[in-house]
Amino acid sequence: MTELRLTGKSDDGSHLNLVDNSGSEFSLRISDTLRATVNQPRLTSVPAFDAVETMSVKEIQRRLRAGDSFDQVARDGQITVEKVERFSGPIMQEREYILDRARELVMRKDVHRIEMTFRDVVLAKLAPRGVDTDEVSWNTWRLLDGTWHIELHYPNRDGSGVATWNFDLSRRALGATDDNGAWLIDEDAPARPVSTGSFTQSQLIHPVLKQIELKQIELQIVLNQLLKRSPRLHVLL
Repeated sequence: MTELRLTGKSDDGSHLNLVDNSGSEFSLRISDTLRATVNQPRLTSVPAFDAVETMSVKEIQRRLRAGDSFDQVARDGQITVEKVERFSGPIMQEREYILDRARELVMRKDVHRIEMTFRDVVLAKLAPRGVDTDEVSWNTWRLLDGTWHIELHYPNRDGSGVATWNFDLSRRALGATDDNGAWLIDEDAPARPVSTGSFTQSQLIHPVLKQIELKQIELQIVLNQLLKRSPRLHVLL
């Protein structure tokens, strides 16, 4: 294992600058998970909460599990960020566990019949397009239905791209929830809910169903042309 030494922060304060014994430099993003790990002496234990606080431990952890930031929870609960971090360890561990389970989900096999995980598929799509895969960042939070929102941020020519998916741990099922997520795993783009007041019925049809409907119309046109040329065919049909 290579030992790294902290040399400072990046100019924007979002990364730690590290160096190894040979002088090679490394960068580590300061994420909520990192903050929780550093500030939590024992990640599996939750200390007693001060009775005078305005937000309970349960509520702090529920908010963190739902994806709220440390700053947002502290502001809403009128407590310090340090106190939010004190109770964040188990939740941040849980969110990292969910990310690991999602990233290791086998999506398909490559041309050599080698299994490709969700993470493999995504990075294989980004790397050939010049994306530095070390700069991608993952995040997740639990939704009201018990499934998990998976979010990926990656650098692109516009600055930063975002892709999202829904992950059901109990069913080991993952599906895209936006166009970028669908593109990264070669899946059809998800159908979007729309207001019926602004669109006609034909515009509400899912793209796949619409294609089928168009094929049926084309087939009917061909049949009508055949019937005009040969009335006897109508009797046979």
